[in-house]
Amino acid sequence: MQAAHGHRTLKEKQRQEREQLILKTAEEVFIANGYFDTSIDEIAARVGIGKGTVYLHFPSKEDLVVAILTRDMEVFLQAVDDAVSAPPSLTASEKLKSILHFMYSGFYSKRARLLSSIYHSPDLQRFFMQKKESMRELWGQLATRIRAILEEGKATGEFDKGIPTSVMLNAFFCLQSPRTYEALVVGEQMSPEELVTHLGEIYFKGIAAVK
Repeated sequence: MQAAHGHRTLKEKQRQEREQLILKTAEEVFIANGYFDTSIDEIAARVGIGKGTVYLHFPSKEDLVVAILTRDMEVFLQAVDDAVSAPPSLTASEKLKSILHFMYSGFYSKRARLLSSIYHSPDLQRFFMQKKESMRELWGQLATRIRAILEEGKATGEFDKGIPTSVMLNAFFCLQSPRTYEALVVGEQMSPEELVTHLGEIYFKGIAAVK
């Protein structure tokens, strides 16, 4: 009985490792080719498995993208946690700027073609809206963390207490747009650092407390 349990545990470990390898490979192919020019056949060939095995883990190409973005959201949450737990010497604005920098210099820079495919396809957008429940909890956790930074800025007199935190929060989310990255970084060749600086100027001046 114990041997059978150990065998199941080994098989489960192998299944999880194969799933992670599929995700890693799929992300590399999506990043290189974009969504529409990526095929499950290519992903399977790179992993060294049959196409049917990919479908055992992920029922569709869309489900693969959802899994990748969910995993990436967890990485983003860790970056936000690092900002929240930063030394007290950092202001709330500096913490929020570090989050923007992470998005534009890391997250978007590697996934521009994939995210652009999603944002320019009504069919894909509808699919992701249907999958919204699977990511709702992660977005809620993200909103909670950023809200805490905004409340910190209000408490220290850095941000305007007269502006509802929910408005500040939603405005901050609006700054993190793949379309902005595509238009300014890809289209106009603006560096991510420049973009974050300019967005920060607009946002933080708007919510700054009146001295």
